[in-house]
Amino acid sequence: MNYAETLQYLYNQLPMFTRVGPAAIKAGLDNTIALCKLLDDPQDKFKSVHIGGTNGKGSTSHMLAAILQTAGYKTGLYTSPHLRDFRERIRINGEMISEQAVVDFVAEHQQDFEKIQPSFFEMTVGLAFDVFAKERVDIAIIEVGLGGRLDSTNVITPLVSVITNIGWDHMNILGSTLQLIAGEKAGIIKPEVPVIVSEFQIEVAAVFMQKAAQEEADITFASDEWEEEVKGENLKEKDFGEALLNVKIRKLDGTHKELDLELDLTGSYQLKNVKAVLSAVLELRKQGFNITDEHIKTGLKQVKTLTGLHGRWEVLSHNPLTICDTGHNPDGIHEVLKNISAAPYRQLHFVIGMVNDKDITKILSLLPKDAIYYFCKPDIPRGLEAEILKEKSESFSLSGKAYNSVNEALSLAQSAAGQEDLVFVGGSTFVVAEVVC
Repeated sequence: MNYAETLQYLYNQLPMFTRVGPAAIKAGLDNTIALCKLLDDPQDKFKSVHIGGTNGKGSTSHMLAAILQTAGYKTGLYTSPHLRDFRERIRINGEMISEQAVVDFVAEHQQDFEKIQPSFFEMTVGLAFDVFAKERVDIAIIEVGLGGRLDSTNVITPLVSVITNIGWDHMNILGSTLQLIAGEKAGIIKPEVPVIVSEFQIEVAAVFMQKAAQEEADITFASDEWEEEVKGENLKEKDFGEALLNVKIRKLDGTHKELDLELDLTGSYQLKNVKAVLSAVLELRKQGFNITDEHIKTGLKQVKTLTGLHGRWEVLSHNPLTICDTGHNPDGIHEVLKNISAAPYRQLHFVIGMVNDKDITKILSLLPKDAIYYFCKPDIPRGLEAEILKEKSESFSLSGKAYNSVNEALSLAQSAAGQEDLVFVGGSTFVVAEVVC
């Protein structure tokens, strides 16, 4: 098979969770363990950092990878889902793996796939581990797909585990309370492996502390280790969304150590993520990694360039100002709305689409009632029909029209918007995937 045929095989034979939802999940690690054994356990042949959580794990993974690349380490990066190109999931020093690497992996192991019958995600994890081992990366940043305890990535023994904030998402799979969701996320905590939790959340902190104590793992809450002060340019500058976010980060240990950082990931929610990144860097330094303050500053200033990250408070165009963000659950949307409220605009035009297997009432209740909405369906089987989204939104006093596609909705929003207006695109990662470059 050529590359296009190989991808079609993967998508057809091994369903993607992002396309079909929970039906694609195979609970448990047996398939991944069997696949890794077939591949001669590549996950044991490179050092790693494991990153889980509800929101922010992708940004955290990319920031840490950028810093390690800047420090001269050959850095693997495994994330999901992809936006445009399947190979976005697996990068080395910011470069996507080759199409040929995907073709060769499937060709070599296709018969074994038929025996093991791994899910799409399990296969992708196996591919990533195999590539990182063969390319002899110095370290790999591995992002959890969903949950943690039963996630396919949870066969690694990392140098450090990182857990970002906990919020409401995938309740039909992970549990109906924050404590249950946190328990699944805490499943990546390994015996005697230090764990960094980005934010001390009173509702779930005990879950992480109990799991860490059980595993005899040192635990650090990054929000208790650092404080931030946004300085310099504010979010109302004319180049809003593209100016670097200037922030002073101060260590809360009596040393008064400070770092003046410029972040090219400018969403205000990145302030939570960067604390976890800095705490992880401190832990890696303890374990012998040579990462200087200059490496940190340089890496965080060009995360998007170094790692290819897209879709996080990203400016798509000007006149009218058009911004997208992948925030798609209540906490993510809350953070998005904080950034929108800081934007200089007269009228908000909101292009929005969602998936059909989530309770979206919490999100709809948060959205501004004075915006003009352009309802659309992301082009995946899980996409919620635009008319249904429109009807549900009307019960929350959100008004607008339904459109046949994301791009039609965006085009009409931009045509209707004045020069002083803001067009925002979001509601689902898969809506953003259709508009990013």
